[in-house]
Amino acid sequence: MGQDGKTETGIVPVVLSGGTGSRLWPMSRASFPKQLWALLSERSMLQETVLRGSSAGFAPPVIVCNEEHRFLIAEQLREVMVEKPSILLEPVGRNSAPAIAAAALLVAQTNPQAVLWMMPADAEIKNHHALQAVMEKAVDAARIGRIVTFGMTPTRPETGYGYIEKGEPLPGVDGAFVIRSFREKPTADVARGFVEDGNYFWNSGMFVFRADVLLEEMNKYAPKVLEHVKAAFEKRTTDLDFIRLDKEAFSQAPDISLDYAIAEKTDVSAVIPADLGWSDVGSWDALWDISNKDADNNVLIGDVLTEGAHGCYVRSEGMLTAVSGLDDVVVVVTSDAVLVTHKNQAQDVKKLVEQLKREGRSEAFTHQRCYRPWGFYEGLICNDRFQVKRIVVNPGGKLSLQKHFHRSEHWVVVAGVAVVTRDDEQLLLRENESVYLPQGCTHRLENPGKIPLTLIEVQSGAYLGEDDIIRIEDSYNRN
Repeated sequence: MGQDGKTETGIVPVVLSGGTGSRLWPMSRASFPKQLWALLSERSMLQETVLRGSSAGFAPPVIVCNEEHRFLIAEQLREVMVEKPSILLEPVGRNSAPAIAAAALLVAQTNPQAVLWMMPADAEIKNHHALQAVMEKAVDAARIGRIVTFGMTPTRPETGYGYIEKGEPLPGVDGAFVIRSFREKPTADVARGFVEDGNYFWNSGMFVFRADVLLEEMNKYAPKVLEHVKAAFEKRTTDLDFIRLDKEAFSQAPDISLDYAIAEKTDVSAVIPADLGWSDVGSWDALWDISNKDADNNVLIGDVLTEGAHGCYVRSEGMLTAVSGLDDVVVVVTSDAVLVTHKNQAQDVKKLVEQLKREGRSEAFTHQRCYRPWGFYEGLICNDRFQVKRIVVNPGGKLSLQKHFHRSEHWVVVAGVAVVTRDDEQLLLRENESVYLPQGCTHRLENPGKIPLTLIEVQSGAYLGEDDIIRIEDSYNRN
């Protein structure tokens, strides 16, 4: 499926990639959330999610994401050779109901009865064979007008998930049931009762439905959502390979999940219980639970040493990390933050992120390495009046033509070849060559070579914020 929403088959995977995964801080942050990380395999969670649909021979996927991640997501799809994806850009986050409404409107343009398989970008499914069998049942139920969700067979009295209570069998679809009720995240005692009862299942957040059925039910139960999303869709624009929804209209849509907006109200919902080896990978203890462990029941990733440690999750994204004499702890080390918590308290990491936000700390939102459509930069040294960064530009990459009012810059090439525009000059720099960019000059950096360009940037001035950039011309249509 391309930007016109045309489908080659009747089943369209729709991947929602709008979350930030704050319980997996300090790795997952708004600038680079958990679905973009390779947490369980050599591929990112987004890539694994998208490949579930392409491996089944379904239509090219629809990805709904925020504007900040659009180039990262496009590059990750290219890496796993996903062809003709449709990438819908949310100008603001409005939860899953508006997001899926936009996807349904896109698909319904050319095939109103196409079956959509909506799934979050950040969940793990181990049993792909069982998934295939469940999908066949879900598609059968969706084609007769049902909005189907998957109920995951609970393996423990989990308090971090919502639950679905199944009712009577659904006529005509073996293994499917009418939904009797949705239940919020329970207390421990209530969760134990759910597991013992046998009729309650974890709410996976995955849904299967026809585009026209979803839009009809939304018009009935969430008309304001549909009204504003439809307006945003009608005023959409294309931006390179992206579909940009109108910001003013989309911002007026209610902030509500599909569960609350439709699934809990409609009389055409259904659930298919399944044991898929599913996890929402929502916290560090959940990640420990589904990862491969050593003889001491530890999950160790990166440059890590342990002595007398048991049942731990220890991950280092760089420096040597040593853990001695501790049991059941989580230790995560990044370039700018260290998290240490007991596994039983892993759900409370979100509270730390909220505290960082209240204090205005950048670590709540961004990493030292910041990705851009042309490559990335990362901070090395930061002081009051100067800072040092490493900049890596992909082959063919080009920064915007820009200027700064409050700082000057000095660029030193350490690998590759650079073409530098400085006012009316154009300079070719090789390794160990440098250029000075005085405050206020118009400048641009390009990589004309076949290998990544790496340079060291030294900034100096009274103000060094990233918002001191006046873009004059940009190849990536950034404002």
